[in-house]
Amino acid sequence: MRKRILGLDPGLAILGFGILEYDPATSRDLNPDLEVVDFGVIQTPAGTEMGSRLCTLYEDLNSVIETYRPDSVSIEKLFFYRMGNTILVAQARGVVMLVLAQHKLPFVEFTPAQIKQALTGYGNADKKDVQEAVQRELKLEKLPRPDDAADALAVAMTGWFRLD
Repeated sequence: MRKRILGLDPGLAILGFGILEYDPATSRDLNPDLEVVDFGVIQTPAGTEMGSRLCTLYEDLNSVIETYRPDSVSIEKLFFYRMGNTILVAQARGVVMLVLAQHKLPFVEFTPAQIKQALTGYGNADKKDVQEAVQRELKLEKLPRPDDAADALAVAMTGWFRLD
């Protein structure tokens, strides 16, 4: 029976998501059958009232989960760089955690350095290197766009790499 991993790159303005599917029986083969089911973003307009933006994240993430029925979730951990932005992302992450709890979905979190290390072998790799690793490993014809969706696929791949 195939399983699905949902990768999330949380943000208030843009929340990236990526869904991968695999067969647990062959997931450790030299040439695993790891397949991209879908990827994209949930966007909330900057001029919109905060409560409305959080509701959009809630409703749209619920739709993604109900549509794709993931078995597990991998999330990028909050990265502190500007206090104002960090608070906004933390609020979005709260909505994400609520949705996951309501669906009783297990999740793991990874730092940006852990994701870079898992995909490129180097914890300080740049964004382009990570995106190229996603493209190569998932056998995609072109780099996934937008960047937030590519990041979410990288998060999902990191979760898959870390499976027992």
